[in-house]
Amino acid sequence: MTVHFIGAGPGAPDLLTLRAARLIAACPVCLYAGSLIPQEVLAHCPPEARIVNTAPLDLDQIMAEIAAAHAQGQDVARLHSGDLSIWSAMGEQLRRLRAMDIDFSVTPGVPSFAAAAAALGAELTLPGVAQTLVLTRTSGRASTMPAGEQLETYAATGATLAIHLSVHVLQDVVARLTPIYGENCPVAVVYRASWPDQRVVRSDLAGVVAALGAGVERTALILVGPALAAEGFEESQLYSTGYDRRFRPGSLLFPQES
Repeated sequence: MTVHFIGAGPGAPDLLTLRAARLIAACPVCLYAGSLIPQEVLAHCPPEARIVNTAPLDLDQIMAEIAAAHAQGQDVARLHSGDLSIWSAMGEQLRRLRAMDIDFSVTPGVPSFAAAAAALGAELTLPGVAQTLVLTRTSGRASTMPAGEQLETYAATGATLAIHLSVHVLQDVVARLTPIYGENCPVAVVYRASWPDQRVVRSDLAGVVAALGAGVERTALILVGPALAAEGFEESQLYSTGYDRRFRPGSLLFPQES
């Protein structure tokens, strides 16, 4: 028996990976985060599968469902939104599974920041502008931020910030970042990236609160940084004519005269 932790992607059901779809179809039990997983993803479950929405359950209840499946020798598809490597609460479940001596696997999913960048038609790391993307958040009820992991610290580097789980405190985010990036720094807020009701708001730190307006309290990603609107950036050397690389050696492009 194995518990298959599966990143179900940002929302669009066709952004589910092939491996994820195969595993879901093979598991007689499916535990899914009901507030964030679209029903179309559950269509991959076997017809007689036990499908449990974990949104109203606590950790003990979730583990009890897994233990019951384990007792019956049934594999479990454990679906979380986005990718499992960030803010999925997978770590605490894995710790419990190790203590219970239950096997597990992890299948990555398309993360929300990638879906948001796609919605913007943007590369978040541009030559000479930003070569670092910081995935972070502000303190919340579920998890506080460790000492030293503050927005101001990351902003001081000039990196592109992908700020998760924080749209409900957008005004505070703006107040903290404006002294560092400046009020003209570009900002984008992507609500429910890849879902049918996706909404994209582009602005700057001075105007983003007004541009977004009221009503968006969750399921939105804030992106901040000069790379979001840069136009005069230098081109990468990767495809430069004179760039010597393994698959296109400069010695072949510019043979030495004999």
